[in-house]
Amino acid sequence: MAKWGQGDPRWIVEEQEDGTNVNNWHWCERDATSWSKGKLREFLVGISELKQVEGEASCSSCKGKLIFFYEWNIKLGWKGIIKESGAKHKGLIEIPNLSEENEVDDTEVNVSKKKGDGDVLKELMRTVGTAQVREALGDYLTALKTEFIVGMILPTKATATQELTIKRKLSENTLQALSPVLLGVRIPTVALHMTEMFDTAVEQLYSIFTVKDLVQKFSKSPAILEAEKEGKFQMFDGNITGEYIELLTNKKIVMKWRCRNWPEEHYATVALNFVPTPGTLQLDCKGVPACKEENMKFCWKQQHFEEIKGLLQLTTLNG
Repeated sequence: MAKWGQGDPRWIVEEQEDGTNVNNWHWCERDATSWSKGKLREFLVGISELKQVEGEASCSSCKGKLIFFYEWNIKLGWKGIIKESGAKHKGLIEIPNLSEENEVDDTEVNVSKKKGDGDVLKELMRTVGTAQVREALGDYLTALKTEFIVGMILPTKATATQELTIKRKLSENTLQALSPVLLGVRIPTVALHMTEMFDTAVEQLYSIFTVKDLVQKFSKSPAILEAEKEGKFQMFDGNITGEYIELLTNKKIVMKWRCRNWPEEHYATVALNFVPTPGTLQLDCKGVPACKEENMKFCWKQQHFEEIKGLLQLTTLNG
C-alpha cells in the first residue's frame, strides 16, 4: 500500500475514515433534479405562476473539481389588470433552454399574451418581468453551486495548507472590524425558531459545535474554529462565516452568522440553547434576510441537524 506523500497521487491513501475516493480523484455524480425543481419553484413562484418545470440537473466531481450540468424548460403564467379600464389580461413567460452553455443574462426568455389588447402589460413583463426572472434563475444557479455541493469535495491532506490561507484571509477581511453598529445593511428580515432532539447528552452535542474535528466530520469539509468569545469561524468551504458572541459550556452558544450569498456585511444572530431532556437543541435566529428564510431552514435542518445525527449514529456504531 502506498504511503502518504509517495507514489502516484491517484492511489495515495489519505486518512479518510472509510478510505474511499481518496484525493477526490474518482468520478462521483450527484443527481440535482429533484432538489433543483424545489429551488426553481422557491425562487420563481413569487414572480409568476409556475406552470411547467421540465429537465434535469446534476453535479459531478473528478480530480477535486466540480462539473455542473443542467438543462431546463420552464413555463410561467402571468396575469395583469390595466388600471384605466380594469381589463384583465394574462399570458406566458417561457424559458426554453436554461443550461450551462449560456450565461443567465444570455438565456432566452419569451413573453407572450393571449389575444386582445394589453400590449402595455406585455411590454412591462418583457422588461421588468424578464429582469426578475433572470435574477431568480441566477439565485438558483448560485444555490446549486454553493448549497447543493456541500460535502461533494471531501477534505484532503492539503486541508492544513488551505486552513492557513483561510486564516490569513480572515485576518484581513471585515470580520475583524465588526462592531454592533455595523452588523449589516437594512433589509427585510425574519426570525426563526427550531427545536431538534438528538439521542445524545448535551455535553457531546455542545462539543460538535465547538470542536474543529467534529465540525469537519459532520460538514464533510474544512473548517476554521476559534471557539471563544470574539473568535471567528468558517465552515462549509467558506460558505458560512461568523464570530462567537457568547459561549456557556454545555448550555448556550450565541454567534454572528452569515451565508456567503447574503447581502454584503449582513449578519444574523444565532443562539443555540442546549437543554438536557436529553439532547434537546433550541435554535433561535434573528435577522435572516426574508428572501433567504427557506434556505436558512434547509441549511440547519439538512446540513446541520441531519448530518449531526448521522455522525452520532456512526460514532455509536463504531463505539
